[in-house]
Amino acid sequence: MMNVSSFISVSLIIGISLTIQNPGSGRTIAKTISSVSEDTSARQIAQNLNTDPLPAAGYRLIIKKSAYEMTLFDREGWYGTYPVVFGNKNQDDKKMEGDRLTPEGKFKIVGKKIHKQWGKFLMIDYPTKESYTKFNQRKAAGVIPKKATIGGGIGIHGTRPNEEWVIDKYINWTSGCISVRFSDMDELYDMLPIGTEVIIEK
Repeated sequence: MMNVSSFISVSLIIGISLTIQNPGSGRTIAKTISSVSEDTSARQIAQNLNTDPLPAAGYRLIIKKSAYEMTLFDREGWYGTYPVVFGNKNQDDKKMEGDRLTPEGKFKIVGKKIHKQWGKFLMIDYPTKESYTKFNQRKAAGVIPKKATIGGGIGIHGTRPNEEWVIDKYINWTSGCISVRFSDMDELYDMLPIGTEVIIEK
């Protein structure tokens, strides 16, 4: 593990694990870099993300499906970035129940529970009004069957305790949920309140 204690530009090698510290908060997080072809820095990584004013809950998660990354902001700013995986290898927006795709849009955490299979689970409010609008448009256009249903039960959960390697190898294994490492889920579950904003992008 490589520690970065300040905004020093570092050259990243494909597949290494890197701990990036946010000097503004004095906190460190674990981040797996998949591929970076040029020098980068913690400051550049943070500046590339959405830093609009936070919602009342005080936390925001921005999930970039194409980058396999989930970035957390709190009232002090950028908290950290976590590697994640999804469901279907295809990274399209969720269209209907059973397609194993992860929905895109703006959501919020509406429930916290212990799932019988995945342990700690943060449920998001999919489907939203926007989700239904897209679903109905696709059905009207014949993109999905008329008998299709929109699905639900989407959230953020960890891997099985001994299967964190699926995150490091970017293996999409869920039914459409966002999966973090088992160890990361302990921190996130305890930290994030109901109402946390969750933005999922391509």
